[in-house]
Amino acid sequence: MRAARPVPTFFLLCLCFCSVGGFAAEVAELRNGFSIPHRSREVRAGIVRLYTDDAKKSFIDLPAGEIKGYSIQADPEPAVAAPAPQANAAPATAAQPQLPAARVASAPAAPAHTPQKSTEQIVREASKRQGVDSDFIHSVIQQESSGNPRAVSRAGARGLMQLMPGTAAQLGVADSFSPEQNVHGGARYLRELLERYHGDAIKALAAYNAGPGAVDRYRGVPPYRETRLYVQRIVRQYNRKKQSSDADQAAKRKSGGVPMRSSKQPPAQRGNSVAALSSSEGPQS
Repeated sequence: MRAARPVPTFFLLCLCFCSVGGFAAEVAELRNGFSIPHRSREVRAGIVRLYTDDAKKSFIDLPAGEIKGYSIQADPEPAVAAPAPQANAAPATAAQPQLPAARVASAPAAPAHTPQKSTEQIVREASKRQGVDSDFIHSVIQQESSGNPRAVSRAGARGLMQLMPGTAAQLGVADSFSPEQNVHGGARYLRELLERYHGDAIKALAAYNAGPGAVDRYRGVPPYRETRLYVQRIVRQYNRKKQSSDADQAAKRKSGGVPMRSSKQPPAQRGNSVAALSSSEGPQS
């Protein structure tokens, strides 16, 4: 994770364009449900480079096999949501904007005889409550902390989803080292970022890493090498999880076992970049 950084003078990766809304953009539809708007593309030795600005200075590389097809859509209107806190940036000198009251209250101390919940169980519960795909949450946890609930970054971010103390407090997380509180708080923050950026999972991931202020300033993924790699790694991790889930389901059917629920979302949820991230239940209060 990274602390807040000064504004760089170069621009490597951006998924929200500098032109005003109303212009059409081509969209790459990924097999895992992601959608990536771009201005142009090139294919080089099986790698598709998606240029997200007209000057071809901002781009993202993906294996051609991960792209299902392309479509055309109009650029979205700029986001007008109130600023959200950065997941794990160092505390700023200015007062941080306040989030709405957290929907996930701090968990009471469990009796000594109560078995501790597994990370898998906690993620499933957070996924159902916040309407964020459990594989997406797992992918963020893997990138943030490698599944270590006691992880602490150099900037002071803590726990499975690496929440900064100030952000954790605003999300209702009293103990960031509690896996249950940390995952519920981090999943809630991911949902708020997805809503803030109109379902654009790429920008939501960038904001989780570098802060919404940086994403808003650059109108897309900021030109930080760490953030660019962070987004790409989570996309690839999520791809692998979905491919593994589909393979397990096919094996179950072939062996005559009970079929697993498909990892693909209902068609009604497609058409935006969070289609494969939102659970069919939607967020619960």
